[in-house]
Amino acid sequence: MDLMDLNEWAFIGVFLVIAALLPIVPIAMGRLLGPRKPNPVKTDTYECGIETVGDTWIQFKIQYYIFALVFLAFDVEAVFLFPWAVAYGGLGFFAFVEILIFLALLSLALIYVWRKGALKWT
Repeated sequence: MDLMDLNEWAFIGVFLVIAALLPIVPIAMGRLLGPRKPNPVKTDTYECGIETVGDTWIQFKIQYYIFALVFLAFDVEAVFLFPWAVAYGGLGFFAFVEILIFLALLSLALIYVWRKGALKWT
């Protein structure tokens, strides 16, 4: 490795150190410099400002979470498809085949989720 390669790695190292310090420093400063006056009201469990009545551990239907996860998966699909569509004119046949494979896998996933009944909102 010559000096030029070390400079590139030094830049990456400095970037990683700064990336680690950016969240750590404000949190540490808040802990060190912030006032500490705990009382029972401040340390009480907070849930939307409303006192809970009865048992707070209730079961939610798992279908809501599955629906949200499916939505996120296909939302991420759109994030991958948009840059491909913008750069379509400059891409070759190989990129076209890759996106067809990507869309085929997503279509199979959609069919699987549909047949499992995860898209029925009840």
